[in-house]
Amino acid sequence: MSRSRIGSLGRRLSYWLALQSLAGLVVVCAAVYGATHLGFQARQSEELLQKQVQLRHLLAESSHDGDVVTLKHKLDDFFIGHPDMALALTRVADGSEFYRRSSPTPTGDVRVARFAVPAPAPEQGSLEAVLALDIREDAALLRRIGLTLAVAALAGALLVSAGGFVLVRLGLRPLRDLVNQTRQLAADTLHRRLDGSAQPEELEPLIAQFNELLGRLELAYAQLEGFNADVAHELCTPLATLIGSTELALRKARDAGELRDVLGSNLEELQRVASIVHDMLFLSQADRGASARRVPTPSLAELARQVCNYHEAALVDAGLTLEIIGDTAGSFDTPLLQRALSNLIGNATRYAQRGSTVRVEITGKPGDEVQLKVVNRGVTIGPDDLPRLFDRFYRADSARSDADRNHGLGLSIVAAIARMHGGRPLATSSGGISAIGMSLKEAAAGNGPSAPAASSEATTVSPEH
Repeated sequence: MSRSRIGSLGRRLSYWLALQSLAGLVVVCAAVYGATHLGFQARQSEELLQKQVQLRHLLAESSHDGDVVTLKHKLDDFFIGHPDMALALTRVADGSEFYRRSSPTPTGDVRVARFAVPAPAPEQGSLEAVLALDIREDAALLRRIGLTLAVAALAGALLVSAGGFVLVRLGLRPLRDLVNQTRQLAADTLHRRLDGSAQPEELEPLIAQFNELLGRLELAYAQLEGFNADVAHELCTPLATLIGSTELALRKARDAGELRDVLGSNLEELQRVASIVHDMLFLSQADRGASARRVPTPSLAELARQVCNYHEAALVDAGLTLEIIGDTAGSFDTPLLQRALSNLIGNATRYAQRGSTVRVEITGKPGDEVQLKVVNRGVTIGPDDLPRLFDRFYRADSARSDADRNHGLGLSIVAAIARMHGGRPLATSSGGISAIGMSLKEAAAGNGPSAPAASSEATTVSPEH
Protein backbone atom coordinates (compact mmCIF):
# COMPACT_ATOMS: atom_id res chain seq x y z
CA MET A 1 0.00 0.00 0.00
CA SER A 2 1.50 3.32 -1.09
CA ARG A 3 1.88 6.19 1.35
CA SER A 4 2.17 9.88 0.63
CA ARG A 5 5.66 11.30 1.03
CA ILE A 6 5.94 13.36 4.20
CA GLY A 7 9.13 15.18 3.24
CA SER A 8 11.89 16.58 5.41
CA LEU A 9 11.14 16.73 9.11
CA GLY A 10 13.53 19.66 9.52
CA ARG A 11 11.83 21.69 6.78
CA ARG A 12 8.39 20.93 8.17
CA LEU A 13 9.41 22.03 11.65
CA SER A 14 11.03 25.19 10.23
CA TYR A 15 7.93 26.03 8.16
CA TRP A 16 5.58 25.52 11.07
CA LEU A 17 7.85 27.55 13.36
CA ALA A 18 7.92 30.36 10.78
CA LEU A 19 4.13 30.33 10.42
CA GLN A 20 3.66 30.23 14.17
CA SER A 21 6.11 33.11 14.66
CA LEU A 22 4.42 35.17 11.95
CA ALA A 23 0.97 34.49 13.39
CA GLY A 24 2.12 35.38 16.90
CA LEU A 25 3.80 38.61 15.81
CA VAL A 26 0.79 39.58 13.69
CA VAL A 27 -1.49 39.11 16.68
CA VAL A 28 0.82 41.15 18.93
CA CYS A 29 1.23 43.94 16.37
CA ALA A 30 -2.51 44.00 15.69
CA ALA A 31 -3.14 44.30 19.42
CA VAL A 32 -0.65 47.18 19.68
CA TYR A 33 -2.17 48.89 16.66
CA GLY A 34 -5.69 48.45 18.00
CA ALA A 35 -4.71 49.77 21.44
CA THR A 36 -3.01 52.79 19.87
CA HIS A 37 -6.02 53.48 17.65
CA LEU A 38 -8.40 53.28 20.60
CA GLY A 39 -6.10 55.54 22.60
CA PHE A 40 -6.17 58.17 19.85
CA GLN A 41 -9.95 57.98 19.64
CA ALA A 42 -10.29 58.33 23.39
CA ARG A 43 -7.97 61.33 23.45
CA GLN A 44 -9.86 62.97 20.56
CA SER A 45 -13.24 62.37 22.18
CA GLU A 46 -11.94 63.73 25.49
CA GLU A 47 -10.59 66.85 23.75
CA LEU A 48 -13.91 67.46 21.95
CA LEU A 49 -15.82 66.95 25.20
CA GLN A 50 -13.61 69.46 27.03
CA LYS A 51 -14.12 72.04 24.26
CA GLN A 52 -17.88 71.51 24.43
CA VAL A 53 -17.90 72.18 28.16
CA GLN A 54 -15.73 75.27 27.77
CA LEU A 55 -17.88 76.57 24.90
CA ARG A 56 -21.11 76.07 26.87
CA HIS A 57 -19.60 77.88 29.84
CA LEU A 58 -18.42 80.75 27.64
CA LEU A 59 -21.84 81.18 25.99
CA ALA A 60 -23.59 80.96 29.35
CA GLU A 61 -21.50 83.86 30.69
CA SER A 62 -22.19 85.94 27.56
CA SER A 63 -25.93 85.41 27.79
CA HIS A 64 -26.12 87.67 30.84
CA ASP A 65 -24.84 90.84 29.11
CA GLY A 66 -25.91 89.99 25.51
CA ASP A 67 -22.77 91.57 24.06
CA VAL A 68 -22.34 89.69 20.79
CA VAL A 69 -19.15 91.48 19.72
CA THR A 70 -17.40 90.68 22.98
CA LEU A 71 -18.56 87.07 22.67
CA LYS A 72 -17.04 86.69 19.22
CA HIS A 73 -13.75 88.15 20.46
CA LYS A 74 -13.78 85.64 23.27
CA LEU A 75 -14.47 82.87 20.82
CA ASP A 76 -11.51 83.98 18.68
CA ASP A 77 -9.32 84.00 21.77
CA PHE A 78 -10.74 80.60 22.69
CA PHE A 79 -9.23 78.98 19.56
CA ILE A 80 -5.79 80.57 19.82
CA GLY A 81 -3.24 77.73 19.91
CA HIS A 82 -5.77 75.23 18.52
CA PRO A 83 -5.32 75.34 14.72
CA ASP A 84 -6.80 71.85 14.46
CA MET A 85 -10.18 73.00 15.83
CA ALA A 86 -13.05 74.57 13.89
CA LEU A 87 -16.43 75.88 15.06
CA ALA A 88 -19.65 76.98 13.38
CA LEU A 89 -22.63 78.49 15.29
CA THR A 90 -25.93 78.66 13.43
CA ARG A 91 -29.24 80.13 14.61
CA VAL A 92 -31.80 77.37 14.85
CA ALA A 93 -34.70 79.73 14.14
CA ASP A 94 -33.70 80.96 10.68
CA GLY A 95 -30.54 78.98 9.90
CA SER A 96 -28.38 82.10 9.66
CA GLU A 97 -24.76 81.93 10.63
CA PHE A 98 -23.84 83.43 14.00
CA TYR A 99 -20.13 82.58 14.13
CA ARG A 100 -17.61 80.62 12.04
CA ARG A 101 -14.02 79.64 12.70
CA SER A 102 -12.18 77.94 9.82
CA SER A 103 -14.21 75.42 7.83
CA PRO A 104 -15.61 72.53 9.90
CA THR A 105 -16.44 70.44 6.90
CA PRO A 106 -17.17 66.89 8.08
CA THR A 107 -15.05 65.24 5.39
CA GLY A 108 -11.73 63.42 5.46
CA ASP A 109 -9.91 62.85 8.74
CA VAL A 110 -12.19 65.02 10.93
CA ARG A 111 -14.02 64.28 14.20
CA VAL A 112 -17.27 66.29 14.44
CA ALA A 113 -19.50 66.99 17.42
CA ARG A 114 -22.97 68.60 16.99
CA PHE A 115 -24.85 70.02 19.98
CA ALA A 116 -27.21 72.88 20.88
CA VAL A 117 -26.21 75.87 23.01
CA PRO A 118 -28.19 78.92 24.23
CA ALA A 119 -27.85 82.19 22.26
CA PRO A 120 -26.25 85.26 23.93
CA ALA A 121 -29.62 87.07 23.76
CA PRO A 122 -32.68 85.15 24.95
CA GLU A 123 -34.79 86.53 22.14
CA GLN A 124 -32.42 84.91 19.59
CA GLY A 125 -33.39 81.44 20.73
CA SER A 126 -30.77 78.66 20.65
CA LEU A 127 -27.77 77.97 18.48
CA GLU A 128 -26.60 74.78 16.80
CA ALA A 129 -22.89 74.28 17.30
CA VAL A 130 -20.72 72.18 14.98
CA LEU A 131 -17.32 71.57 16.58
CA ALA A 132 -14.75 69.85 14.37
CA LEU A 133 -11.35 68.40 15.24
CA ASP A 134 -8.79 67.83 12.51
CA ILE A 135 -7.24 64.37 13.15
CA ARG A 136 -5.08 64.12 10.05
CA GLU A 137 -1.87 64.17 12.06
CA ASP A 138 -3.15 61.41 14.31
CA ALA A 139 -4.26 59.40 11.27
CA ALA A 140 -0.86 59.85 9.61
CA LEU A 141 0.89 58.83 12.81
CA LEU A 142 -1.39 55.81 13.15
CA ARG A 143 -0.61 54.77 9.58
CA ARG A 144 3.12 55.09 10.25
CA ILE A 145 2.73 52.99 13.39
CA GLY A 146 0.76 50.36 11.45
CA LEU A 147 3.37 50.20 8.70
CA THR A 148 6.15 49.98 11.28
CA LEU A 149 4.37 47.18 13.09
CA ALA A 150 3.77 45.29 9.83
CA VAL A 151 7.43 45.56 8.84
CA ALA A 152 8.45 44.57 12.36
CA ALA A 153 6.17 41.51 12.21
CA LEU A 154 7.62 40.37 8.88
CA ALA A 155 11.20 41.08 9.93
CA GLY A 156 10.66 39.39 13.27
CA ALA A 157 9.09 36.36 11.60
CA LEU A 158 12.02 36.09 9.19
CA LEU A 159 14.52 36.45 12.03
CA VAL A 160 12.74 33.87 14.19
CA SER A 161 12.40 31.55 11.18
CA ALA A 162 16.10 31.77 10.41
CA GLY A 163 16.96 31.14 14.03
CA GLY A 164 14.40 28.33 14.20
CA PHE A 165 15.88 26.69 11.10
CA VAL A 166 19.33 26.75 12.69
CA LEU A 167 17.96 25.40 15.96
CA VAL A 168 16.04 22.65 14.17
CA ARG A 169 19.20 21.68 12.30
CA LEU A 170 21.11 21.56 15.56
CA GLY A 171 18.28 19.68 17.26
CA LEU A 172 18.17 17.03 14.53
CA ARG A 173 21.91 16.50 14.51
CA PRO A 174 21.65 13.48 16.86
CA LEU A 175 19.13 11.95 14.46
CA ARG A 176 21.53 12.43 11.55
CA ASP A 177 24.30 10.85 13.61
CA LEU A 178 21.97 7.94 14.27
CA VAL A 179 21.32 7.56 10.54
CA ASN A 180 25.08 7.53 9.89
CA GLN A 181 25.46 4.76 12.45
CA THR A 182 22.79 2.67 10.77
CA ARG A 183 24.49 3.15 7.38
CA GLN A 184 27.57 1.42 8.75
CA LEU A 185 25.62 -1.72 9.63
CA ALA A 186 26.02 -4.71 7.33
CA ALA A 187 25.84 -8.47 7.50
CA ASP A 188 29.40 -8.67 8.86
CA THR A 189 28.91 -5.86 11.42
CA LEU A 190 25.71 -7.01 13.11
CA HIS A 191 27.63 -7.22 16.39
CA ARG A 192 27.69 -3.43 16.54
CA ARG A 193 25.05 -1.53 18.45
CA LEU A 194 23.75 2.00 18.09
CA ASP A 195 25.31 4.45 20.53
CA GLY A 196 22.51 6.23 22.36
CA SER A 197 24.67 8.09 24.89
CA ALA A 198 24.44 11.39 23.00
CA GLN A 199 20.83 10.98 21.91
CA PRO A 200 17.81 12.78 23.39
CA GLU A 201 15.59 10.83 25.74
CA GLU A 202 12.78 10.73 23.16
CA LEU A 203 14.97 8.51 20.94
CA GLU A 204 16.24 6.23 23.72
CA PRO A 205 13.29 3.76 23.49
CA LEU A 206 13.73 3.56 19.70
CA ILE A 207 17.47 2.96 20.05
CA ALA A 208 16.90 0.28 22.69
CA GLN A 209 14.33 -1.50 20.51
CA PHE A 210 16.60 -1.24 17.46
CA ASN A 211 19.55 -2.66 19.39
CA GLU A 212 17.39 -5.54 20.60
CA LEU A 213 16.35 -6.13 16.99
CA LEU A 214 20.01 -6.14 15.96
CA GLY A 215 20.71 -8.73 18.64
CA ARG A 216 17.93 -10.97 17.38
CA LEU A 217 19.05 -10.43 13.79
CA GLU A 218 22.65 -11.27 14.68
CA LEU A 219 21.51 -14.44 16.41
CA ALA A 220 19.24 -15.39 13.50
CA TYR A 221 22.04 -14.71 11.00
CA ALA A 222 24.48 -16.82 13.01
CA GLN A 223 21.90 -19.59 13.27
CA LEU A 224 21.28 -19.39 9.54
CA GLU A 225 24.97 -19.73 8.76
CA GLY A 226 25.25 -22.62 11.20
CA PHE A 227 22.10 -24.15 9.75
CA ASN A 228 23.53 -24.04 6.24
CA ALA A 229 26.73 -25.69 7.43
CA ASP A 230 24.80 -28.35 9.33
CA VAL A 231 22.54 -29.08 6.36
CA ALA A 232 25.60 -29.50 4.16
CA HIS A 233 27.18 -31.78 6.76
CA GLU A 234 24.06 -33.91 7.29
CA LEU A 235 23.43 -34.37 3.57
CA CYS A 236 27.07 -34.83 2.70
CA THR A 237 27.45 -38.06 4.70
CA PRO A 238 24.59 -40.08 3.13
CA LEU A 239 25.37 -38.71 -0.33
CA ALA A 240 29.02 -39.71 0.01
CA THR A 241 27.93 -43.16 1.15
CA LEU A 242 25.58 -43.48 -1.81
CA ILE A 243 28.22 -42.39 -4.29
CA GLY A 244 30.89 -44.66 -2.80
CA SER A 245 28.72 -47.77 -2.67
CA THR A 246 27.44 -47.17 -6.19
CA GLU A 247 30.97 -46.72 -7.56
CA LEU A 248 32.08 -49.96 -5.88
CA ALA A 249 29.09 -51.82 -7.30
CA LEU A 250 29.92 -50.63 -10.82
CA ARG A 251 33.59 -51.56 -10.77
CA LYS A 252 32.97 -55.23 -11.43
CA ALA A 253 30.18 -57.58 -12.30
CA ARG A 254 28.12 -58.67 -9.29
CA ASP A 255 25.38 -61.19 -8.85
CA ALA A 256 21.81 -60.31 -8.01
CA GLY A 257 22.29 -60.87 -4.25
CA GLU A 258 25.20 -58.46 -3.95
CA LEU A 259 23.36 -55.84 -6.02
CA ARG A 260 20.33 -56.33 -3.80
CA ASP A 261 22.47 -55.63 -0.72
CA VAL A 262 23.92 -52.50 -2.33
CA LEU A 263 20.48 -51.26 -3.29
CA GLY A 264 19.19 -51.99 0.21
CA SER A 265 22.03 -49.95 1.76
CA ASN A 266 21.45 -47.14 -0.71
CA LEU A 267 17.76 -47.18 0.09
CA GLU A 268 18.49 -46.67 3.78
CA GLU A 269 20.68 -43.67 2.99
CA LEU A 270 18.04 -42.27 0.63
CA GLN A 271 15.42 -42.68 3.33
CA ARG A 272 17.72 -40.77 5.70
CA VAL A 273 18.07 -37.93 3.17
CA ALA A 274 14.32 -37.93 2.60
CA SER A 275 13.74 -37.81 6.34
CA ILE A 276 16.01 -34.76 6.70
CA VAL A 277 14.31 -33.00 3.78
CA HIS A 278 10.85 -33.86 5.14
CA ASP A 279 11.70 -32.50 8.59
CA MET A 280 13.16 -29.32 7.10
CA LEU A 281 9.99 -28.79 5.07
CA PHE A 282 7.90 -29.33 8.20
CA LEU A 283 9.94 -26.72 10.12
CA SER A 284 9.70 -24.32 7.19
CA GLN A 285 5.90 -24.57 7.19
CA ALA A 286 5.83 -24.08 10.95
CA ASP A 287 8.01 -20.96 10.62
CA ARG A 288 5.58 -19.56 8.04
CA GLY A 289 2.78 -19.64 10.63
CA ALA A 290 1.18 -23.04 10.15
CA SER A 291 -1.32 -23.83 12.91
CA ALA A 292 -2.33 -27.12 14.42
CA ARG A 293 -5.40 -29.04 13.24
CA ARG A 294 -7.23 -29.35 16.53
CA VAL A 295 -9.60 -32.18 17.34
CA PRO A 296 -11.09 -33.12 20.71
CA THR A 297 -8.58 -35.24 22.62
CA PRO A 298 -10.21 -36.90 25.65
CA SER A 299 -6.98 -38.12 27.28
CA LEU A 300 -3.38 -37.03 26.77
CA ALA A 301 -2.25 -39.86 29.04
CA GLU A 302 -3.79 -42.41 26.67
CA LEU A 303 -2.10 -40.68 23.73
CA ALA A 304 1.24 -40.85 25.58
CA ARG A 305 0.65 -44.52 26.37
CA GLN A 306 0.18 -45.28 22.66
CA VAL A 307 3.48 -43.56 21.81
CA CYS A 308 5.28 -45.38 24.62
CA ASN A 309 4.30 -48.73 23.09
CA TYR A 310 6.41 -47.92 20.03
CA HIS A 311 9.43 -47.20 22.25
CA GLU A 312 9.03 -50.24 24.46
CA ALA A 313 11.84 -52.19 22.80
CA ALA A 314 14.26 -49.24 22.94
CA LEU A 315 13.41 -48.67 26.62
CA VAL A 316 14.04 -52.31 27.47
CA ASP A 317 17.39 -52.28 25.62
CA ALA A 318 18.39 -49.15 27.58
CA GLY A 319 17.33 -50.74 30.89
CA LEU A 320 14.69 -48.05 31.52
CA THR A 321 11.17 -48.05 32.85
CA LEU A 322 8.55 -45.50 31.88
CA GLU A 323 5.62 -44.09 33.80
CA ILE A 324 2.95 -41.54 32.94
CA ILE A 325 1.90 -39.02 35.59
CA GLY A 326 -1.19 -36.83 35.25
CA ASP A 327 -3.80 -36.47 32.55
CA THR A 328 -6.01 -33.85 30.94
CA ALA A 329 -8.24 -33.35 27.93
CA GLY A 330 -8.55 -30.66 25.30
CA SER A 331 -8.44 -29.87 21.60
CA PHE A 332 -5.05 -30.69 20.10
CA ASP A 333 -3.49 -31.98 16.89
CA THR A 334 -3.12 -35.62 17.90
CA PRO A 335 -0.63 -36.71 15.18
CA LEU A 336 1.63 -33.73 15.96
CA LEU A 337 1.54 -34.48 19.69
CA GLN A 338 2.41 -38.11 18.97
CA ARG A 339 5.36 -36.92 16.91
CA ALA A 340 6.55 -34.52 19.62
CA LEU A 341 6.17 -37.15 22.37
CA SER A 342 8.03 -39.69 20.24
CA ASN A 343 10.94 -37.25 19.87
CA LEU A 344 10.97 -36.41 23.59
CA ILE A 345 10.84 -40.07 24.71
CA GLY A 346 13.50 -41.03 22.17
CA ASN A 347 15.72 -38.21 23.39
CA ALA A 348 15.27 -39.30 27.03
CA THR A 349 15.94 -42.95 26.12
CA ARG A 350 19.34 -42.08 24.65
CA TYR A 351 20.55 -39.91 27.53
CA ALA A 352 18.86 -41.40 30.62
CA GLN A 353 20.93 -43.26 33.21
CA ARG A 354 20.60 -47.03 32.84
CA GLY A 355 18.23 -48.52 35.37
CA SER A 356 16.40 -45.23 35.99
CA THR A 357 12.79 -44.28 35.31
CA VAL A 358 11.62 -41.97 32.55
CA ARG A 359 8.49 -40.00 33.49
CA VAL A 360 5.96 -38.40 31.17
CA GLU A 361 4.37 -35.60 33.22
CA ILE A 362 1.09 -34.02 32.09
CA THR A 363 -0.17 -31.00 34.05
CA GLY A 364 -2.94 -28.51 33.42
CA LYS A 365 -6.69 -28.25 33.24
CA PRO A 366 -9.06 -28.41 30.24
CA GLY A 367 -9.34 -24.96 28.69
CA ASP A 368 -6.10 -23.83 30.35
CA GLU A 369 -2.42 -24.09 29.43
CA VAL A 370 -1.20 -27.68 29.43
CA GLN A 371 2.41 -28.68 30.09
CA LEU A 372 3.74 -31.94 28.72
CA LYS A 373 7.27 -32.88 29.87
CA VAL A 374 9.51 -35.92 29.73
CA VAL A 375 11.78 -36.19 32.79
CA ASN A 376 14.86 -38.43 33.00
CA ARG A 377 17.91 -38.87 35.21
CA GLY A 378 21.30 -38.53 33.56
CA VAL A 379 24.08 -36.01 32.96
CA THR A 380 23.12 -32.44 33.87
CA ILE A 381 22.81 -30.26 30.78
CA GLY A 382 25.13 -27.27 31.03
CA PRO A 383 23.70 -23.75 31.27
CA ASP A 384 25.34 -22.86 27.94
CA ASP A 385 23.73 -25.82 26.16
CA LEU A 386 20.28 -25.58 27.75
CA PRO A 387 19.03 -22.50 25.82
CA ARG A 388 20.17 -24.04 22.51
CA LEU A 389 18.60 -27.47 22.85
CA PHE A 390 15.80 -26.53 20.46
CA ASP A 391 18.12 -25.06 17.79
CA ARG A 392 18.22 -26.97 14.52
CA PHE A 393 21.01 -29.53 14.18
CA TYR A 394 22.33 -28.60 17.62
CA ARG A 395 23.87 -31.35 19.72
CA ALA A 396 25.44 -30.89 23.13
CA ASP A 397 27.74 -33.77 22.14
CA SER A 398 30.35 -32.15 19.91
CA ALA A 399 31.35 -35.56 18.60
CA ARG A 400 27.87 -35.92 17.02
CA SER A 401 27.13 -39.28 18.60
CA ASP A 402 24.52 -41.38 16.82
CA ALA A 403 24.78 -39.05 13.83
CA ASP A 404 24.00 -41.95 11.54
CA ARG A 405 20.52 -42.24 13.09
CA ASN A 406 19.73 -38.85 14.58
CA HIS A 407 20.26 -35.69 12.61
CA GLY A 408 19.47 -33.15 15.34
CA LEU A 409 16.06 -31.87 14.33
CA GLY A 410 13.95 -33.74 16.89
CA LEU A 411 13.77 -31.04 19.58
CA SER A 412 13.44 -28.33 16.92
CA ILE A 413 10.32 -30.13 15.73
CA VAL A 414 9.06 -30.26 19.35
CA ALA A 415 9.50 -26.49 19.62
CA ALA A 416 7.72 -25.98 16.30
CA ILE A 417 4.77 -28.15 17.38
CA ALA A 418 4.55 -26.19 20.64
CA ARG A 419 4.39 -22.91 18.71
CA MET A 420 1.75 -24.33 16.37
CA HIS A 421 -0.39 -24.93 19.48
CA GLY A 422 0.22 -21.38 20.72
CA GLY A 423 2.72 -22.57 23.33
CA ARG A 424 6.47 -22.69 23.86
CA PRO A 425 9.22 -25.27 24.47
CA LEU A 426 10.37 -26.00 28.04
CA ALA A 427 13.74 -27.25 29.28
CA THR A 428 15.26 -27.44 32.77
CA SER A 429 18.20 -29.44 34.12
CA SER A 430 19.75 -29.54 37.60
CA GLY A 431 21.14 -32.20 39.91
CA GLY A 432 21.18 -34.77 37.13
CA ILE A 433 17.42 -34.42 36.52
CA SER A 434 16.45 -33.04 33.08
CA ALA A 435 12.91 -32.11 32.11
CA ILE A 436 12.28 -31.31 28.45
CA GLY A 437 8.85 -30.67 26.99
CA MET A 438 6.44 -28.02 25.86
CA SER A 439 3.45 -25.98 26.92
CA LEU A 440 0.24 -26.06 24.87
CA LYS A 441 -2.67 -23.69 24.76
CA GLU A 442 -5.97 -25.48 24.52
CA ALA A 443 -7.61 -22.68 22.51
CA ALA A 444 -7.00 -22.55 18.76
CA ALA A 445 -4.04 -20.36 17.90
CA GLY A 446 -4.41 -17.98 14.95
CA ASN A 447 -5.82 -18.45 11.49
CA GLY A 448 -2.63 -19.45 9.73
CA PRO A 449 -2.29 -22.40 7.35
CA SER A 450 -2.80 -25.80 8.88
CA ALA A 451 0.10 -28.06 9.66
CA PRO A 452 0.92 -30.91 7.30
CA ALA A 453 -0.56 -34.21 8.36
CA ALA A 454 1.74 -36.55 10.28
CA SER A 455 -0.58 -39.26 11.51
CA SER A 456 1.37 -42.31 10.45
CA GLU A 457 4.85 -40.87 10.58
CA ALA A 458 4.54 -39.60 14.15
CA THR A 459 4.48 -43.12 15.53
CA THR A 460 6.77 -44.85 13.07
CA VAL A 461 9.69 -42.41 12.72
CA SER A 462 12.74 -42.79 14.89
CA PRO A 463 12.87 -40.62 18.03
CA GLU A 464 14.95 -37.87 16.49
CA HIS A 465 12.62 -37.35 13.52
